[in-house]
Amino acid sequence: MSTALLTDRYELTMLDAALASGVAERRTVFEVFARRLPPGRRFGVVAGQGRLSALLPQVLYGSDDLAHLDFLRPATRAWLDGRPLSLSISGYAEGETYAPGSPVLTVEGCFGEALLLETLVLSVLNADTAVASAAARMVLAARHRPLIEMGSRRTHEQAAVSAARAAYIAGFALSSNLEAGRRHGVPTAGTSAHAFTLVHESEAAAFTAQVASLGAGTTLLVDTYDTAQGIRTAVQVAGTELGAIRLDSGDPRVEVPKARALLDELGAMRTRIVVTGDLDEHQIESLAPQAVDAYGVGTSVVTGSGAPTAGFVYKLVAAAREDGADALLHPVAKTSEGKGTVGGRKWAFRCGPEREALRLHAGGAGRPLQRPLPGGDDLAAARATCAEALAELTPEARRLDPGPPAWTATTEDP
Repeated sequence: MSTALLTDRYELTMLDAALASGVAERRTVFEVFARRLPPGRRFGVVAGQGRLSALLPQVLYGSDDLAHLDFLRPATRAWLDGRPLSLSISGYAEGETYAPGSPVLTVEGCFGEALLLETLVLSVLNADTAVASAAARMVLAARHRPLIEMGSRRTHEQAAVSAARAAYIAGFALSSNLEAGRRHGVPTAGTSAHAFTLVHESEAAAFTAQVASLGAGTTLLVDTYDTAQGIRTAVQVAGTELGAIRLDSGDPRVEVPKARALLDELGAMRTRIVVTGDLDEHQIESLAPQAVDAYGVGTSVVTGSGAPTAGFVYKLVAAAREDGADALLHPVAKTSEGKGTVGGRKWAFRCGPEREALRLHAGGAGRPLQRPLPGGDDLAAARATCAEALAELTPEARRLDPGPPAWTATTEDP
């Protein structure tokens, strides 16, 4: 399916005018960056590059697309007709951490083609990065306890799929979303809801049916009626080798110790406790001293835990003054108050956990952060990158309480 019209009209009207003025073929460089992180956040995790790489080859204007562009001059529609993009795109590895000013994506090519990508690039990176950044904070708060993404019912049906993917990159272990499993290979899991208990004549009948279907290693939802009695019934039905119970109601700081004590009393010492119910990173952190074995997170993770967009912008930073693929690039920058930019194509280097250097040349000390956009969706590589990036954060950067960014990407060259 064509992704050509996943864009704003003004990108096409700019192209129309640029072709008329003669600058559409000029060599340019655009960069994607965030001026600031969401309030109180100390770092971000960039995600979406794998999805973006699959969408870019479909930015082709065919007859069906062009039929919707009757506001353009015929010459512009002819310029677009079947034209494949010939852009050079590089960026941070998916799963890498970033800070204010980090050029997480760089697009180089003729102005006419590059400007057409603004909306598609930003819609993918802003949404996926918002989820991955929130999920990473939850992963840190969970302290190596597994997290299950279960927010499909709290967002758009397609956003649910990309959110599950982004959460997995950030370190979530599983998702309840089956399409994320089919499309991206995200491991999936699921058992039952309160409705399953309610439809049976008794809680014992519901548990018996579930264990008969899924085995004693399943997770039983024990708080439909009385939680303590639910736990007793669960162990009675499944035996002391019951896999797990799920607590979805009440204050888990109160309910978890009570549940653990009761399970141990009943001889189910190895039965795990899974906590769900409107959790966010702060609640997860508060449960660190408790005997929680896993968390299920829904609304908070798929909506970015209060920050539903990463705030990325797509800005022109360099342009040639004459035609030609090798024409000399000149830095360009906005100077408007509060929205100024730094001109020139930047190369980014990580120089330790608290310093990110941006240079107007490709050399120098530090770990290079930019690489060509991958040709496919390598979820395992993105997940590994994120794990490594989170591991190198300083204790200060890992804190969840509001604070300034742990570092800012700064331009070294004058």
